[in-house]
Amino acid sequence: MIDAALLLPKILERAGENRELSEAAAIIAWKRVTGEGLARHTKPTMLRHMKLTVEVADEVWKKQLQRMSLELISRVNKLMKHELVTAIDFRINPALGRSKTAKRKDDHEPLPDNVVSAAAQIDDPELRERFMRAASNCIDRRDANLNHKLATRNSQSEI
Repeated sequence: MIDAALLLPKILERAGENRELSEAAAIIAWKRVTGEGLARHTKPTMLRHMKLTVEVADEVWKKQLQRMSLELISRVNKLMKHELVTAIDFRINPALGRSKTAKRKDDHEPLPDNVVSAAAQIDDPELRERFMRAASNCIDRRDANLNHKLATRNSQSEI
């Protein structure tokens, strides 16, 4: 199977100054170079005058990604074999974070009621979001450890 992202540089080269194609290529390249984890917390929306606009859930993500922007620009351009992006404009879109706040990241199960209730008591939205992410990460680690222990016990009992 051919990876479409690898075909984009050739398509861009032949298409010339096609704005819509350049925008689509930049969005695809962003998703590819950021990887699944980072792409889950961002949403590239448009490319205008070589500036890629990317939505993030909150100020914390914005600051962190701004520090990484030169590396991200370099990766996008390297993948496209063309200077497609010269700047990234990170914009906060709280709705991006809300859609994931009460869900666990991998299996999309809701967080336990006591965690959601505790988070609701936190007035600061940034702190509340961090609390929810930390709780989700702790639950995921706990579940992974339990699954590992169960698998180890099962494999030992088969011997």
